[in-house]
Amino acid sequence: MLTIKEIAEMANVSRSTVSRALNNSGYVSEDARERIEKVIKETGYAPSQHAKSLRTKKTKVIGVILPTIQTETSGKIVAGIDRVLSANGYQILLANTNLNSEKEMEYIDLLKARQVDGIILIATNTEKQLVEKIKEVSIPFLVIGQEIEGVVSVVYDDYHASRELVSLLIKEGHEKIAFIGVDEEDRAVGYERKRGYIDEMQANKLTIEGAWMQKAVFDIDSGNKAMEQIINRSKEKPTALFAVTDRLAIGALSYLKKIDIDVPNDFAIVSIGASEISQYVDPPLTTVDYQNEEAGSEAGKQILEMIASNEIDPKKITIDYRLIKRNSV
Repeated sequence: MLTIKEIAEMANVSRSTVSRALNNSGYVSEDARERIEKVIKETGYAPSQHAKSLRTKKTKVIGVILPTIQTETSGKIVAGIDRVLSANGYQILLANTNLNSEKEMEYIDLLKARQVDGIILIATNTEKQLVEKIKEVSIPFLVIGQEIEGVVSVVYDDYHASRELVSLLIKEGHEKIAFIGVDEEDRAVGYERKRGYIDEMQANKLTIEGAWMQKAVFDIDSGNKAMEQIINRSKEKPTALFAVTDRLAIGALSYLKKIDIDVPNDFAIVSIGASEISQYVDPPLTTVDYQNEEAGSEAGKQILEMIASNEIDPKKITIDYRLIKRNSV
């Protein structure tokens, strides 16, 4: 069996050049690559995947950048991506940012250096610096969860899902409806869901007391504290709540139980996420299922199309949602 040193001697290149070529881990001139490929072909040294990568300049790897590995949403999206990519001979390389926007940009550069065939970003913001970084990328790039102009985006219908949830509460007789949201830098979850809430309230000529609207972060404890603020600061006590995620809704439900407010008899709660736990809390949450695995599958199909055609056609693909009515209303 040949060694890298022997291949280097036969191809008249350095050992490091052979290593970079075999691992697609750095620059190799076209002439050097052709000589290395010729040696590999003649000697049968390289495993089939290495040989294929050298011929096609494809690594058969897609980088997936996710905001956190601790939520069901990310897990379902990645499962959908992997199902499509693995069926087409691709592997995924995961990069977890832990909700750190600087790491998003670091990982884009890192994945480019690893010469992945494409990048999928599960995005939580549309900050200018991130958008500029994405548009500099010369390989197929796709965003899930946020719409970015000039980029293929797989998104959810946050605005209309939110309006439908608030409309449901109004039809059940609620007029004093509180809201727990997140930072609006997350345009989809923070801005669009808030916009849907406000527009539906205004369309029904319902007033919104300032204390009814509280900002939280993506965890149960934050939802608990936000609900406490709503109850303690409101002049007119609300009778219902729209929380933008299930985890926030569960935190709110926990606080209401602590102060002996009965859900749903005295108070109603709706949210978005359709997380597994949402059906097991007491009472089970009325929520919206965004069909995250389907979003991941669609993203996988789109990135493969971009790779195959070697063309990028910027577009927005909206995934449908499903309202799940349970006993929290």
